[in-house]
Amino acid sequence: MKSGLLAAAAAAVVITASAAAGAATLDTVKQRGFVQCGVNAGLPGFGNPDSAGNWTGLDVDYCRAVAVAIFNDPNKVKFTPLSAQQRFPAIQSGEVDLLSRNTTATLTRDTSVGLNFAPVTYYDGQGFMVPKKLGVKSAKELNGATVCVQSGTTTELNLADYFRANNMTYNPVVIESNDEVNAAYFAGRCDVLTTDVSGLAGTRAGVAPVPEDHVILPEVISKEPLAPAVRHGDDQWFDIVKWTVYATIQAEEFGINSKNIDEFANTKNPDIQRFLGTSPGMGKALGLDEKWAYNIVKKVGNYGEIFDRNVGPGTPLKLERGLNALWTKGGLMYAQPFR
Repeated sequence: MKSGLLAAAAAAVVITASAAAGAATLDTVKQRGFVQCGVNAGLPGFGNPDSAGNWTGLDVDYCRAVAVAIFNDPNKVKFTPLSAQQRFPAIQSGEVDLLSRNTTATLTRDTSVGLNFAPVTYYDGQGFMVPKKLGVKSAKELNGATVCVQSGTTTELNLADYFRANNMTYNPVVIESNDEVNAAYFAGRCDVLTTDVSGLAGTRAGVAPVPEDHVILPEVISKEPLAPAVRHGDDQWFDIVKWTVYATIQAEEFGINSKNIDEFANTKNPDIQRFLGTSPGMGKALGLDEKWAYNIVKKVGNYGEIFDRNVGPGTPLKLERGLNALWTKGGLMYAQPFR
């Protein structure tokens, strides 16, 4: 009994110390002068550097939005490219303050991995891409296929579940690096590439030698709510990241974007007054400037702008809003009230 009490006390000390260490993220970020953000090592539309090292993408824009909320400067962020295997140790250890890397929110990642997920920034699902020359029209035709898949992902587990549920067999080619997975597929080592549909669209648009030679099959076999994540133990930091995401969604709900936001300066709408900080209180509640949401929309945009700029119909990915439309337009994007 005594040893059990001592062990419990020791565990409590560790938990308390961890919580204390994690509770100062905002102060640490301010002292450092920038947000350290973990992103994909290279996924067109979500997190991708150009030849000069300039990062773009939907996930990248949410890193910039958090930097604006704190510093009013979208450039006060540094990006750490992470593989699927590296991403969780990086956020757990404090190497990054924020993980914005096409990561699916799941129960075990919330609990045993120790992550707090902000609101979903992209509702996705797993799919399959095949060479057009194979003539395959449905995933149900893939019995016996060789499938390229990245290790350490929900994709790998979903793949096994789907084939087992449909009484089909497959030969997996499991590779750690996303770039190497793509290279294996385009080199013909496998018949099929599987990952999130958005990732397939990005790979086809940005990596395929001839994008038109590859077809994304119609089946979507899983739910993949992609969301930024922070460590357990710092409620204020979690709140800042969470409400940063909500700010971009709420702005679109209000019809406010980066170009027209100043037209709302004299609005009589109390909800918009609170949102823009002309009626104070929301910034103080988060430990931020009262203009934090205004600054995010002015310098990064609302959700629709972020979507269209990075993955929308006018980009090489050509993705439609679908589930990522506002709730008022049949989608799932819905911000909690700013009050």
